Parts: sequence; structure tokens; C-alpha cells
Amino acid sequence: MIIVTGSVVVQEAHLAQALALSLEHVRRSRGEEGCLAHAVHQDVENPRRLVFLEEWTDQAALAAHFALPASRAFVRALGALAAEPPDMQVWKARPTGA
Repeated sequence: MIIVTGSVVVQEAHLAQALALSLEHVRRSRGEEGCLAHAVHQDVENPRRLVFLEEWTDQAALAAHFALPASRAFVRALGALAAEPPDMQVWKARPTGA
């Protein structure tokens, strides 16, 4: 499984727009092949910070997601609303066993 974590602090004047763009993106992404989970959360200590958590079946599914024009457009649009550079990390995870 591939896990993606990310966050961005958006400009206060553009928070509503960033939230709308983010919700549209995660809802679209959830329907993609290989997407196990995709969510955006608002930091309770800094409401301008949006936190993303994604789970994908494998690297190929994530690569296909990143290659979509809609995903690239989302990154550009959200980046334009950012107050500071976004952060993203990609993790390869495996079950620990129960």
C-alpha cells in the first residue's frame, strides 16, 4: 500500500476557495482505480492549514493519479492560493500482521 501525506497553509483570503477545490479533488480521486482512501482535513490549531491523507493500492495507481490533467490542475490551483510552499511525502506501507 502507498500512503501519501501532505499539507498546505493557504492565504486567509482564499481559504473558502481552497477548501472547495480540495473537496472537489478528494471526491474525484476517491473514484479512481486503486484509491483506497483520500481525504482533506482542516487543522484545528491553524484553520488555514489543510492536511491531506491518501491510501493507494500501489505505486502504479498513484502514478496514474498524478498523471491525470485534473490532478495537475488541482496542484497548480491550490499552489496559487498557498501562503507557503506545500509539503508532501509518499510512504510505502505494509501490514504488521495481527
